[in-house]
Amino acid sequence: MEGDVSGALARGSVATRLPAQDLERARRFYSEKLGLEPFDERPGGLLYRCGDSSFVVFQSTGASPGTFTQMGFQVDDLDTVVIELRAKSVVFEDVDSPGFHTHDGIAEIEGNYPSTGARGERGAWFRDSEGNLLGVGELVR
Repeated sequence: MEGDVSGALARGSVATRLPAQDLERARRFYSEKLGLEPFDERPGGLLYRCGDSSFVVFQSTGASPGTFTQMGFQVDDLDTVVIELRAKSVVFEDVDSPGFHTHDGIAEIEGNYPSTGARGERGAWFRDSEGNLLGVGELVR
């Protein structure tokens, strides 16, 4: 096979795709609960931008099982984000697995990738209107 596929992918970018069984319900959730408005849209899809990243919520007959984090937001102040989202009735998940527990909706995660320069991360998870599991994380330096 000619060409370096991994090299071509490495020069690209990554964008998340989240399924929605009811696109208008999802639009309301992202607007009213998260304060996000579509940057662009087309029939069956809403494109959102956050910083230099983007994600799409698309009309789908399928649904996510919601058993794993499908997308994560990286923030500078997790406590403020959690307070703001709770004020808009966003419910954070309780996680209780070996070595990983949430307290008041937030988990303290030991260790991180060396390239981040962080010694750990703090995280919280919630579901959107379509059952997609979304995370919010803050690096701990």
